Amino acid sequence: MNQFQRRKLKVLFDNNEAWAKGMTDKNPDFFTHLSKQQTPDYLWIGCSDSRVPANQVVDLEPGEVFVHRNIANIVVHSDLNCLSVLQFAVEVLNVKHIIVCGHYGCGGVKAALDGCKHGLIDNWLGHIKDVYRLYKTEIDALSTEEKRVDLLCEKNVIEQVANVCHSTIVQDAWNEKKDLTVHGWIYSINNGLLKALDTEVSSKGMLRLMHSLKK
Repeated sequence: MNQFQRRKLKVLFDNNEAWAKGMTDKNPDFFTHLSKQQTPDYLWIGCSDSRVPANQVVDLEPGEVFVHRNIANIVVHSDLNCLSVLQFAVEVLNVKHIIVCGHYGCGGVKAALDGCKHGLIDNWLGHIKDVYRLYKTEIDALSTEEKRVDLLCEKNVIEQVANVCHSTIVQDAWNEKKDLTVHGWIYSINNGLLKALDTEVSSKGMLRLMHSLKK
């Protein structure tokens, strides 16, 4: 590692020290309380994009939101990493809300639509291509690539919400009458605002209604 790289990394440690001091200046007991237990009400399933940090987007402090991120905020039943996070959040932390949050202009969604080869990631992008096939006629009818990408970003969120709801973890929680709601949101990097996608499910009955509306 050269000196320039070392200096860049030192900045991160300096930033961390300043941040920790700022937090304790505001609340001397902040880290004492934080270290004892995490009791978030929210699980955030979002995109790995560095421009969409969960805590900052919703202005919550450390400890207030449990986070899982991957490329294009995908939830599939073969991804044990995501399912482990989901189980821990629902069964141990007892979160009340699961938020699947995508964002407009998502690079993963763009890559799934461009028809090019990208290497290993194409295996992951296949999940987005599956969503595209469901809505192909509606998406292809749009006049620009930007509009097509953004609509697929929205449809992808909706399908991932359904995947969360169909997981055994959420199904079991609803069978046990747990207070648990799954939400589909999308974020605009252009203005920093969130948008709810009229996709909010809190029971198996609501999930059946969601499916009927899509037909």
